[in-house]
Amino acid sequence: MIQPVFKISSADHTENSIVVLLEVDADSDIFSGHFPGQPVVPGACMLQTVKETLEDVFKVSLRMVKADNIKFLNIVTPDAVDLILKISYTSIDGELKIAADLSSGEQLFMKLQAVFSGLV
Repeated sequence: MIQPVFKISSADHTENSIVVLLEVDADSDIFSGHFPGQPVVPGACMLQTVKETLEDVFKVSLRMVKADNIKFLNIVTPDAVDLILKISYTSIDGELKIAADLSSGEQLFMKLQAVFSGLV
């Protein structure tokens, strides 16, 4: 099993908002293949972290059913520090409509607008 790329340092959940401080696990096996000599965090790992964060907060299994907008604006390297994942959401008819971004200081790495289903 591949170890997770991100470690959660802290998480704060308030009404319709989640803020997570992340650290990159530079020892993750993912970096041996993505990419040898120039390791970067795969975009899929960033998306998976959003999904897993939502599942942890809501204690349900979710599935992304729509991605209106996904933008990877900068690469995340194993030495990235002070990563912040911000998720705002609304819950309507068993679905979560979310807007998320991953950043460090002024540098924005990813933006996402999506819909997840699975809330009961």
